[in-house]
Amino acid sequence: MAHAPETKEAGGDNRALVVLLSVIFLNMAGFGLVIPLLPFFGKSLQADAGQVALLFSAFSFGQFLGEPFWGRMSDRTGRRKVLMLTIAGGALSYVALAFAPTIWLAFLARFVGGFLSGNISTLQGSLADITRPEERAAKMGLMGSAFSLGFMVGPALGGLLAHPELGRFGFQIPLFAAAAFGLMSALAVLVFVRESRPEPRSGPRPRQIEVLREVMAHPIIARVMIISFITVAGFAGIEATYGLWTEQRFGWGPRQIGFAFMAIGVLGAFCQGVMTGSLVRRFGETRVLTAGLAAMWVGMIFQFASPNWHVAMVGFAFVCFGQSICFPCLTALISQSTPPDRQGETLGLNMSNMALARIGGPIYAGQLFSLVDPGAAFVVTAVLIVPATWLALQIMRRTPRVA
Repeated sequence: MAHAPETKEAGGDNRALVVLLSVIFLNMAGFGLVIPLLPFFGKSLQADAGQVALLFSAFSFGQFLGEPFWGRMSDRTGRRKVLMLTIAGGALSYVALAFAPTIWLAFLARFVGGFLSGNISTLQGSLADITRPEERAAKMGLMGSAFSLGFMVGPALGGLLAHPELGRFGFQIPLFAAAAFGLMSALAVLVFVRESRPEPRSGPRPRQIEVLREVMAHPIIARVMIISFITVAGFAGIEATYGLWTEQRFGWGPRQIGFAFMAIGVLGAFCQGVMTGSLVRRFGETRVLTAGLAAMWVGMIFQFASPNWHVAMVGFAFVCFGQSICFPCLTALISQSTPPDRQGETLGLNMSNMALARIGGPIYAGQLFSLVDPGAAFVVTAVLIVPATWLALQIMRRTPRVA
């Protein structure tokens, strides 16, 4: 793949940027609003623990399938159409979930909602379309900050709106609120966002399997996708077992865990929204990526060896800092290495790759927790970060920083 030409106007389209960030915030608030309620919603449908877990996996599996599909579709038909369709459809999936009479129909609603929510690559493609290549890491950092802020607001609002004492009907109000956020986002795209997709190149488009082969043969994109998989799988595994680990190590309950994630969310929003851009401007994407992976490694070791919760929180903060500065750089490197008319498709493949990691990460971490040691996932993730850092150093040699 050729490098994308630097054809963006200085500053990009600021209005579109504000709208896209607002859409991301509202969508993540709606998503986060539902997540803490799902276990209780599942129980209201007489679901057992395994079925409740599948409510989470059904969404991730749908997203895994949806990301490359919608990314490719946005390259063909336009970002704006895909965003309006997927956001409005995702909003309706929350309504369907609210009225699901059985756990099986709830699975179907979650799967469809996940498939329609596989539009993150389309949002990333829209942002890349209106941003110069050298500014993309900073703008992707702003996108990550909007994600973090939405995920902070959503769970708190969901807790306020839910009434578990009323059974499954007590969860309809937060689900309707999530749907309303989605419909507001779709309306914002309809009214304020212009089509940003570059004109596609003439000639037939390659098949998706050919694109995948091309991507995996690319010296930069292939390495970025492997790093993405390792870091997402590691973080998802830690996230899935963190509550059990802190309960066993420090006697924490839901309240302490909730405050910990809220504090880390604030740190993540600050790092992505404020620090990433200035760091990339000074050091370049590959150096910031390498530093982020090193910070994650330090954080994993700190948490595994922590004698008390204070040290563990320092380690958690290192992991959050490292992840927050890594992911905008990973997305920017893919975008910079992809032709303009293939942005959505290639970013979609990476988002699908990350969705697969979110499916597998909790599985391996849960098995390590049960069969090896409660903190084993920290060690295994730290070990996997070593080859990821080696790959980042290889990317650095292939992308010399321009002064």
